[in-house]
Amino acid sequence: MTDLTVRIDKTVNAPIEKVFDAWLDPALLTQFILPAPGMSQPEVENDPREGGNFTIVMHVGDDRVPHSGSYLAIDRPNRLKFSWESPYSTDDSAVTLEFTAVDANTTEVTLTHVKFLHEEARSDHEGGWSNILDKLGEVL
Repeated sequence: MTDLTVRIDKTVNAPIEKVFDAWLDPALLTQFILPAPGMSQPEVENDPREGGNFTIVMHVGDDRVPHSGSYLAIDRPNRLKFSWESPYSTDDSAVTLEFTAVDANTTEVTLTHVKFLHEEARSDHEGGWSNILDKLGEVL
């Protein structure tokens, strides 16, 4: 069932450049890449260029859950695409973020994540990405 997809639209009250750049700034990323309420901040390392890699180690209770990938496309401030490797993903799993300026201080973010092991993993990621986008809005 690797054709499963998550798509989420979120309006963020911040300028498009600021919203885009938050995804590449490890200091900001640690503040919002939290898929569940109450999680402690993850460890984030990245090389924010096309072909560069990132690592996000999320803390889930006493467990450390590694996520990694590489930046496939960086088109500031319109589009960001990266591979997504985790214990819950399949080969060729990828996340695409599209950013649209609604006005000078409002950005529409569309997140699309493709390829999951099964429906439960897709559903869990849908909830996680929704929380992350909500938290992004709070942080910015």
